[in-house]
Amino acid sequence: MNIALITAGGLGNRMGQDIPKQFMCIDNKPVIIYTLQAFQYAQHIDKIAVVCLKGWEVILQAYANQYNITKLSWIFEAGDTNQQSICNGIEGLKKVGCDDADVVLVHDGVRPLVSDTIIENNIKTCKKFGYAVTGLMCKEAIMEKVGNNVHEVEIPRERLVRTQTPHTYKLGDLLNAHKMAKVKGITNTVASCVLFTKLGIDSQHLVNGSEKNGLKLTRPEDVELFKAMIHTDPESWMK
Repeated sequence: MNIALITAGGLGNRMGQDIPKQFMCIDNKPVIIYTLQAFQYAQHIDKIAVVCLKGWEVILQAYANQYNITKLSWIFEAGDTNQQSICNGIEGLKKVGCDDADVVLVHDGVRPLVSDTIIENNIKTCKKFGYAVTGLMCKEAIMEKVGNNVHEVEIPRERLVRTQTPHTYKLGDLLNAHKMAKVKGITNTVASCVLFTKLGIDSQHLVNGSEKNGLKLTRPEDVELFKAMIHTDPESWMK
């Protein structure tokens, strides 16, 4: 079984609004629904689970009912950090009877423009190699901020990856990683791919993402970009 595990536990402080950013409405539709619809319509996804901000579970379920998100099967309570939220989600999946061999795509709830191609390639890559991480190679000149100055980064940009989500693993591997993290005292990693790296796993295969999927709704200007993207049609002459 292929399961999308959507993280929607953040408060969204950087967005500066009165409600969490995943529940903001853009063009009369909640952000979380845009994300859920991407997985609802993805033919290779069997079920969806959401790790939800405490107190918003009923609202999430109501939105899912309204927009016919029939694949939404489980809602789990989020933790205080992204790492804890993912841990709550995968432990919840295990408790409801999911198999260690099930493929789990961990995806940001406020990254709504993930494509079916990215989803499918994550599943294929995970099944073939065991791990899959979505990302794009850097095309910018990357610098390091030191005080108020910028310094050169010695790693060539041809080796630098801007990670996105999904990050995709077998459920059993995710569970083992989080168990090892507790033993080693690893806390508050910003993403699953970082946690696996800290545990010494260097065989996470790259899945090509997209600039659209790179848009994570974090600040007010991201809303403007999102609206522009969903209302723009491709140029007919472009190959």
